[in-house]
Amino acid sequence: MSSRRPRAKDHFPIADAKEQVLANLANFAYDPGNYEYLRQLQVLDLFLDSLSEENETLVKFAIGGLCNLSPDKANKEHILQAGGIPLITNCLSSPNEETVLSAVTTLMYLSSPGTGSHPELTSLPVVQCMLRFSLSANIRLRNLAQIFLEDFCSPSQVAEARSQQAHSALGIPLPKTEAPQQP
Repeated sequence: MSSRRPRAKDHFPIADAKEQVLANLANFAYDPGNYEYLRQLQVLDLFLDSLSEENETLVKFAIGGLCNLSPDKANKEHILQAGGIPLITNCLSSPNEETVLSAVTTLMYLSSPGTGSHPELTSLPVVQCMLRFSLSANIRLRNLAQIFLEDFCSPSQVAEARSQQAHSALGIPLPKTEAPQQP
């Protein structure tokens, strides 16, 4: 008869553990005092890698963590240098409202007001997507999209996006919104 020590996976699935770790790291990322430590531990790369996961919860925590880290100049540069823009813009098509809100906010943190140095941030599909979000019934999404369009896009970019007949962003579904909670 062999005695076997229980392993972590015997108690709960690995996916749950990954979600818990990413959630905790995203919470630690909220505190600017942790920025340097999280950079040293390559947590930004972990978040960026997690944006490609099929598990929507992992993606939500990863983009939330990046959103928390992106106001810092060194973190911003790391995300941009690591090719994070396409990964972040892919989150705009998430069915999860929080993922989309975090993605829009992260794009805003990565941008410079006016015309930015990274044209991907205000590419035609992104601007078209923001135009669509600016018409959303979700007030948080609508307001963020309007701020993005006004503060980070040039009038000519917005006009070009409006004039395009074939809106590439039209296939992007709006995120599911949760019913507002009554006080």
